[in-house]
Amino acid sequence: MFVVRHAIEDDVPTLVRLARTVHSGNLPGDTVAMRDRVEWSNECFAGRAGDQPAVYMFVLEETATGRVAGTSSLMSGRGTEDQPRLFLRVRKREHYSRDLQAGQVQMTLQLGLDCSGPTEMGGLVIGASWRNSPHRLGSMLSKMRFAYVGLHSQLFSSRFIGEIMGDLTADGRTMLWDHLGRRFINLSYVDADAFSRTSKEFILSLFPEGEIYVSLLPPEARRLIGRVSPAAVPALRMLERQGFRRCDEVDPFDGGPNVEADRDEIPLVKQTIRRTIDRLHVGEVDGHECFITTCEGEGFRGIRASIGDGPDESVVLSVAAAELLEVTAGDTIGVTPVAAGEPK
Repeated sequence: MFVVRHAIEDDVPTLVRLARTVHSGNLPGDTVAMRDRVEWSNECFAGRAGDQPAVYMFVLEETATGRVAGTSSLMSGRGTEDQPRLFLRVRKREHYSRDLQAGQVQMTLQLGLDCSGPTEMGGLVIGASWRNSPHRLGSMLSKMRFAYVGLHSQLFSSRFIGEIMGDLTADGRTMLWDHLGRRFINLSYVDADAFSRTSKEFILSLFPEGEIYVSLLPPEARRLIGRVSPAAVPALRMLERQGFRRCDEVDPFDGGPNVEADRDEIPLVKQTIRRTIDRLHVGEVDGHECFITTCEGEGFRGIRASIGDGPDESVVLSVAAAELLEVTAGDTIGVTPVAAGEPK
């Protein structure tokens, strides 16, 4: 059995190890930075974020062993005046010569910044030894975030985005950065990506403001614009099933595509409801399989289990499920259909 819960300080060493297996701008591989992030996440889950950009870190725990199998995050207010969200806008420009009676369509890239504070889906990592599990752990860990949003939509902006990892080389490089970004910023991809987590100024100061014609780049760099890392394809497909679509933005470091969706149109968010527990049942409940989550308190816990129908739209929950959620009869829980947004 697995439970998705809010990250705690004891998870920090495991979270750092998971972070070091991927190149993620929103999952630091440094112990001090990770500890600070988890502490702030706990403040946010407790409702003490105020007007500051919030971070909600989730972990997936195997209940039998207490081992953490993966992590994911929600980041509300991602782009601010102090820390704008940077991207490369992709455009097509048509050029035509009357004298030659011929023309071309050229693709351009231009640095853009977003200070509107969208909510970003990020930080999704499953440990290598768990990735082939038949329990679809990555899907569960990702979807639980939407269940949380469905219960607390007021905490999140209406625009949701996802930055999909681009295709990197085996040694963690990308030809797009080598042939584009590094022409203006003399840092490796890894160093520039890491430095951007605490500062955007160096990019805004050194990267050109105008449009850059993609045809000036070598083919091996051009091919990486909008290309997805094979490891990120499952995450992209899951987001697409929840209504996320590609927009005209790519990551300025690795060229991975950005996707976006309207919060209130995401199936898992729309179909999340609150229900009161009528009673607890010893043994398995013969009912509907759902994601069941806590609604109250300063943290979060969620499982995948069956619920039964009780009187007046209440639900029946098994004793085992209630123990994992740390709830009892009379408490309010969140209920989300497992198949929301999935193809029939």
